[in-house]
Amino acid sequence: MPSQSIVALKPQFSLETPMKRIEEMTLWERLYFPEVIRGLMVTGYRFWRNLTVHILHKLGLARRLQAAITVQYPDERAPYPDTFRGRHRLTLKDDGTVQCTACFLCATACPAECIYIQAGEYPDNPVEKYPIRYEIDTLRCIYCGFCVEACPCDAIRMDSGTHPGNLGFSRKDFVEDKEVLMQRSRELAEKGKEGLYEEYVKPYRHV
Repeated sequence: MPSQSIVALKPQFSLETPMKRIEEMTLWERLYFPEVIRGLMVTGYRFWRNLTVHILHKLGLARRLQAAITVQYPDERAPYPDTFRGRHRLTLKDDGTVQCTACFLCATACPAECIYIQAGEYPDNPVEKYPIRYEIDTLRCIYCGFCVEACPCDAIRMDSGTHPGNLGFSRKDFVEDKEVLMQRSRELAEKGKEGLYEEYVKPYRHV
C-alpha cells in the first residue's frame, strides 16, 4: 500500500493579521459627499418620475406607464393572497368541540417555541386526547406556518385573513388562549374573511 503522508496545513489568517475590506473604496467614494449627492439623485428621480406619471394618469395619458403607489392602510389595503398567513385559529368539529388531539406536533415544530399545550382525556373516550390549555404567545410567534404543516388533523390554521394587532399593553395580553382561537373559527364561519377583517381593523381607523 502506498505510504500516506500527513501534510500540516498553515492557517491562512491569524489573529494578528488586520482585517481588510473586500472592496477598496476609490478616492471618489472616500470623499463622502459625492455619494450622498448620488443617493439624493436616485431618490429624486423616483419621486419626480412617480409624480409625473400620476399627473399624466389624471390627464388620461401614459396609461401603460406604472408608478409607485402608497396604500392608505387601514382605510385601504392590498388584496391578500390565499396563502397569506394571518392570525391562528383552532378548527372545530361538527359538535362545536375543538379538533385538536393535543399531539404536541405543532409545539414541537414551532421554531419560536411560542405554543404551550396541556393535554387531557375525554371522560367517555380515553383513547383520544384534547387540549385543556392551548396558548400561543403572539409576541414570540414568527408566523412561519410550521404549526399548520405539522398538524396531522388540520386542527390549527392561519387562514383567518387578519394580521397581528395591538392586543394590549402587557405581555399577558398578547397570549391567545384556546377560547380565543376557537372563537375566531366561529366568527370566521359567521362573518367570512372580509367581515372578520373589518371588525379587526375598526379600532385602528380614526374618525
